[in-house]
Amino acid sequence: MRIYTRTGDGGQTSLRWGERVPKNALRVEVYGTVDEANAQVGLALALLDAEAAGPLRGVLLRVQQELFAVGADLATPPDRGRGDNPRVTEAMVAGLEADIDRLQADLDPLRAFILPGGTPAAAALHVARTVVRRAERSLVALAAQEPVDPVLLKYLNRLSDLLFVAARAANRAAGVPDTLVEWQKPR
Repeated sequence: MRIYTRTGDGGQTSLRWGERVPKNALRVEVYGTVDEANAQVGLALALLDAEAAGPLRGVLLRVQQELFAVGADLATPPDRGRGDNPRVTEAMVAGLEADIDRLQADLDPLRAFILPGGTPAAAALHVARTVVRRAERSLVALAAQEPVDPVLLKYLNRLSDLLFVAARAANRAAGVPDTLVEWQKPR
C-alpha cells in the first residue's frame, strides 16, 4: 500500500463513504485534533517508566485504540450510517470513569491547583490533556452546526479528566510530587 495518494493535493480529503470536503472543514479539524491527542498519548507511553507505571501503560494503550474509534466516528458524515455498530459507546465512557477512580485511589487528595509537568511522561500527558480539551471545544462548535453523537462529547470530556489523573499517577510512580500553584499577591 502506498502512503501517498495525491488525492489531497488540492486541499480536500475524504470522509468515510467517500464524501470529499476541504481539509479545513470543522469536522476534519476535530478528528485531526483527536489524532494529535493520540500522538501525544503515544509520546507519553514512550516516556513512561515501564516498571513504575505498569498498569497505566495498559490504560493508555487502550485509550489510543479508542481514540482511533473517536476519529472514525467523526469521519463519518452525520447523514450516513456508520455501517457497523457505533464505535464509541457509553461503556467506553464508563471504562474511563473506572480508570479514573482506580488511579485516583492511589493519589493524595487534590486540594489545590497543580502545575502541569513533573516527569517527561507526566508533562506529555498534560499536553495530551490540553489537546483533548481543544478537540472537545471544536466538537462543541461542530455540534452547533450539524448532528454529532453526544457520546463523543462525553468521551472527550472524561478522557481529559483521565489524562489529568494519569499525569499525576505517572509522577507518583516515579516518586515526583505534584507542584502546587503558588498564588502571588498583587504588589
